[in-house]
Amino acid sequence: MKSDIEIAQQADVWPIDQIAARAGLEAREIEPYGYDKAKIRLDPKIKRDTKGKLILVTSINPTPAGEGKSTVTVGLADALQLEGKKAMIALREPSLGPVMGLKGGATGGGYSQVIPMADINLHFTGDFHALTAAHNMLSAALDNSLYQGNPLHIDQRRVIWKRVLDINDRALRHTTIGLGGPTSGVPREDGFDITVASEMMAILTLSTDLMDLKARIEKIVVAYNTDKEPVTTKDLGVAGSLTVLLKDSIKPNLVQTLAHTPAIVHGGPFANIAQGTNSIQATRAALTLADYAVTEAGFGADLGGEKFMDIKVPKLGKEPDTVVVVATVRALKHHGGQSLAELDQEDLGALESGLDNLKQNIRAMKRYGIPVVVAVNRFTADTAAELAMVEKAAESIGATAVTADVWAKGGEGARELAKMVMEKAALKHEFLPLYQPEDSAIEKMTKIVQEIYGGAAIELSEKAKKQLAIFSKNGWDKLPIVMAKTQYSLSDDAKKLGAPKNFTVHVRELVPKLGAGFLVALTGNVLTMPGLPKHPAAMDIDIDEKGRIKGLF
Repeated sequence: MKSDIEIAQQADVWPIDQIAARAGLEAREIEPYGYDKAKIRLDPKIKRDTKGKLILVTSINPTPAGEGKSTVTVGLADALQLEGKKAMIALREPSLGPVMGLKGGATGGGYSQVIPMADINLHFTGDFHALTAAHNMLSAALDNSLYQGNPLHIDQRRVIWKRVLDINDRALRHTTIGLGGPTSGVPREDGFDITVASEMMAILTLSTDLMDLKARIEKIVVAYNTDKEPVTTKDLGVAGSLTVLLKDSIKPNLVQTLAHTPAIVHGGPFANIAQGTNSIQATRAALTLADYAVTEAGFGADLGGEKFMDIKVPKLGKEPDTVVVVATVRALKHHGGQSLAELDQEDLGALESGLDNLKQNIRAMKRYGIPVVVAVNRFTADTAAELAMVEKAAESIGATAVTADVWAKGGEGARELAKMVMEKAALKHEFLPLYQPEDSAIEKMTKIVQEIYGGAAIELSEKAKKQLAIFSKNGWDKLPIVMAKTQYSLSDDAKKLGAPKNFTVHVRELVPKLGAGFLVALTGNVLTMPGLPKHPAAMDIDIDEKGRIKGLF
């Protein structure tokens, strides 16, 4: 059996100008990055009448057994193309941290992949490097202001802007900087987040144009002064230079699938510590150019799905026409208590128990008034009885389950899924927001916990309560909420699989992200700088004398 990278390396790759033409882009609207990649710059003078349907792909809570959300996303778009529809994909860019760590990349798998797979999973067009540079330039400007007499009266004990790196490096979570004497800066505690957790990343993906990007960067709160008033990027005077560093990164990236379906890959905030969606510009471009724009939200419906609806939809001005919830029989059995070593064995009892997780994630998406389709990503060990049980469970709460075999068959394995998605997308629906802008932060968090997670309540630490009081004083307390929570459970405890009930989500800290336009609620022990596993993927990646990469999935 060929590996993902072997399949990608043997692909028939079209030149990017040919893919652009297939997407309906004119030559002046693309900036090629070599043979098979390009930046998109839509020309506002070109009138386009296409108003595509938006298909959101999300999933159950992920497990080590695998769900294949990106693979289904790619296979579905290829299948829509086979059905004679003009389709485009809008995905997030992979982070080097997971690529070199444990999770892997984000370009699909098997015969449902976006290519060039290796380039996308590594440096791609340099967007993440530019974001890292811009973020850390802001850090340098802040520390330089402290060193140069501290004209803004920054309280160095109340600096909330950390540095970032796009690698999993637990040793950098907590650091001390400025050591080495008077010429080396002002000593203070600091730390690193992973680049995808940076507010810069959230801002890039939520900005509508270059000037909106600059305006958002100006609003970033980096610290508080000695009077406990916020200090922003605008106060430091570097918003213009940071925008210059991101002038190319704001443009979406155009690539292709193995079946030559145009794909836009842009932005990459994690959904467990940020909003987990690709950029506004990428999704709008796909909707403008295609009949069906197939996009994806990070992790499960409780994280990426909820944030897509509550954070991205108001900015995008368009809700999904259909939501696809991806599940595998294997993952559902694991949620039901079956061990990883036994997942290839039929266990209807474990599957029935695990289906509670699927049902809660379906309820969460149906709460927004949008039709839901369950895509059962098929594995060879799945039995007819197991697949029938999943189908029956989905139907019992008003969803439709369709089996897809996209890893082995590509778009051909998702033809039935594509037909069902088109049928559901044609239905009239009324979008029902989870909360209103005027709701308090506590009301918003409570609604997320109760209606999306199926829990009982939230509990704020004393630190979070004090922070919320400060936010209220500053007029920030009614911003949308990004719940930073484990992806593995509906609760804030990664060990509670399935669909736990009557649980409380504990909020230990709140972080203002004024540029992005939301508050982050840190729950449980979720980390903004992951660590490497005992055997990281980086130990298996290599290259030969001809430049061929191996071991990259």
